Amino acid sequence: MNFVEELRWRGMLHDMMPGTEELLNKEQVSAYLGIDPTADSLHIGHLCGVMMLRHLQRCGHKPLALIGGATGMIGDPSGKSAERNLLTEDILRHNQDAIKKQLAKFLDFESDAPNRAELVNNYDWMKEFTFLDFAREVGKHITVNYMMAKDSVKKRLNGEARDGLSFTEFTYQLLQGYDYVHLNRTKGCKLQMGGSDQWGNITTGTELIRRTNGGEAYALTCPLITKADGGKFGKTESGNVWLDAKYTTPYKFYQFWLNVSDSDAERYIKIFTSLTKEEINDLTAQQDEAPHLRTLQKRLAKEVTIMVHSEEAYNAAVEASNILFGNATSDALKKLDEDTLLAVFEGVPQFEISRDLLAEGTKAIDLFVDNAAVFPSKGEMRKMVQSGGVSINKEKLATFDQLITFADLLNDKYLLVQRGKKNYYLITAK
Repeated sequence: MNFVEELRWRGMLHDMMPGTEELLNKEQVSAYLGIDPTADSLHIGHLCGVMMLRHLQRCGHKPLALIGGATGMIGDPSGKSAERNLLTEDILRHNQDAIKKQLAKFLDFESDAPNRAELVNNYDWMKEFTFLDFAREVGKHITVNYMMAKDSVKKRLNGEARDGLSFTEFTYQLLQGYDYVHLNRTKGCKLQMGGSDQWGNITTGTELIRRTNGGEAYALTCPLITKADGGKFGKTESGNVWLDAKYTTPYKFYQFWLNVSDSDAERYIKIFTSLTKEEINDLTAQQDEAPHLRTLQKRLAKEVTIMVHSEEAYNAAVEASNILFGNATSDALKKLDEDTLLAVFEGVPQFEISRDLLAEGTKAIDLFVDNAAVFPSKGEMRKMVQSGGVSINKEKLATFDQLITFADLLNDKYLLVQRGKKNYYLITAK
């Protein structure tokens, strides 16, 4: 497989240095991509870069995932309007371990293949590097004029940042450039990849290699992913969509992909899956014939959820979706863990009741009118129960004076009341 061609048809190629494609077609290339370790989970904003590493390895080349332990302590000014908080070494190491576990779902770190992936951390070679050594070995090779010409620096100096640009951040491109020099020297790395906003930092690295040891060094970037309406990809009202289930449940993760627009689904399925061109063309044709079936969104959500979580997590997410939008049974509802239950019913009206009410049982009509205002009156509830329009935990309520007890609680804590077909209420017993 031709790596550049693979990126090109997937819409994942923004820019590359002359000679990059020829190098990749000539030999097995070690290439690296930097990942910021400021959290102990990746989010979907990282996924395009991670998929580049995945495609690189599938095409026979060697991926190096670089955790920016040293650079993460400083902060990259590219695209930022403020400095970030500095992290301790303990936190960085914890974040690195967590990120490697996530990357292992995309990359082969364990086999004996010559192109198995490696994880490196620039803190390991920067922590003993003195300022004097840095000034002599790195600083003297790059002029201030060259550094000032970079877009990331110019934007910050031209008033985008209220407090200007600190010296620490100004030196960031030299630190990232030295990573490339180090990996070029120790790992034979000849290619650095990243988002298009990293072009300035990456080319500083190629320039440093050229000036220090005259070695071969190339650059390749992917576009920054946006939504069709120009909005920021991967951000929701509640923040980032994380790859770690403790920050974003697999259900919410699945729902994110399921709910993208048609035009976004057509782009994202190329970028965020390993499906072939033929498979994607076939899915796109199906979508064009029957857009209401959302074939692309369903397949995109399936592929990414299985890749990031597991097939079991995907199946559970589909089942959870059916509870809200389909004809799921009470058994399916009872299988939901607490986090997923709360994620599924996040937007529905919620009430709290005292657990004491359930100790000896309370009549449904009293509970859902007097203690939790699911119905405005007892008369209205009686009518709806008689017409079969009220369910508790997905089971029809037989009589309006049925006793509700601890045995009815989901996860020993919740009651799900359904009024008619679409009106849900979540009651928490505390």
